[in-house]
Amino acid sequence: MDYYTADLCDKYEDQVRAGRIRILEPMLVAYGGRNVFNGRITTLKLFEDNTLVRKALEAPGDGRVLVIDGGGSLRCALVGDQLAQLGAQNGWGGIIVYGCIRDSHAINAMDIGVLALDSHPLKSIKKNTGEAGLDVSFGGITFVPGYYLYADDDGVLVSPSELLL
Repeated sequence: MDYYTADLCDKYEDQVRAGRIRILEPMLVAYGGRNVFNGRITTLKLFEDNTLVRKALEAPGDGRVLVIDGGGSLRCALVGDQLAQLGAQNGWGGIIVYGCIRDSHAINAMDIGVLALDSHPLKSIKKNTGEAGLDVSFGGITFVPGYYLYADDDGVLVSPSELLL
């Protein structure tokens, strides 16, 4: 079911204004064929190494959203068409990258939501470094594993509990 962030902000305005529901600063570019997506958060923290991204997206997504704190690096891509396709095939609702993606032309046609800082043609290194399941922070909010994320063309919301319209 699609949950539009503006509608959720209207319905839960008191919680937004109180800071219980957080809104990501406008900073990400939309990729992927799904403009509206939501799900429980799974996190990775890494830098210019996407080994853990592949491991995460190879697992069943169950509608979750993978949030990758790539340190904001603009020097290489952390997600390409092969990884995005894995995510789509394995039932991930979306991928948010605090860093870059590549193969944007192919990802734009896939049934998965992808948000990233930008695109970059260079792939990442593979040293199997990084951490999974941590709270990660960027764009003025903290992404906590198990919290709920809602994304569309207007922005990204994060809530500790599920939001219903």
